[in-house]
Amino acid sequence: MSIFITTERLILREITETDENDLFEMDSDPEVHLFIENNPVQSIDTIRSIIAMLKTQYRENGIARWAVVDKATNECIGWCGLKYFDQPLNNHRDFYELGYRFKKKHWGKGFATESSSAVLGYGFKHLAIDTVYAITDPKNLDSKKVLHKLGFEYRETFDYDGDLTDWFELEKRNWINK
Repeated sequence: MSIFITTERLILREITETDENDLFEMDSDPEVHLFIENNPVQSIDTIRSIIAMLKTQYRENGIARWAVVDKATNECIGWCGLKYFDQPLNNHRDFYELGYRFKKKHWGKGFATESSSAVLGYGFKHLAIDTVYAITDPKNLDSKKVLHKLGFEYRETFDYDGDLTDWFELEKRNWINK
């Protein structure tokens, strides 16, 4: 298992099978999925499929979502990372999207901002990415707050499979100047 980043409170590393119970706890919670197609995970087998998919992304793209582990407790509290999109989305293709998701009991503690800031630094410095995008449900005010703290700029609202979705952008030059 590769550790990519440590912050003051967190370890960011590849997601492995040892995370399946923590990820199931998070992704089976209806409140966690309120703004994500409102479709909580129903079985641990779904989590196992997701972990297999992430391992493929690590191999093929060199990056994917990473486990976010609380240093104090060694608990996997969620995930954060960059996903490479080689398929079109909102008239973009071949781009990186920042995403994060945490167990509800860890909301409001600054973990999304702390882990995302570290992930962005990794992407801009080590992967030489020029622009990172992010999407969120327009009603997800907490996620939008995190994106604004990180320096993302709202660009537009678009139709994503029948749902309105906000599109954000952060350019490397704006990250460096933060």
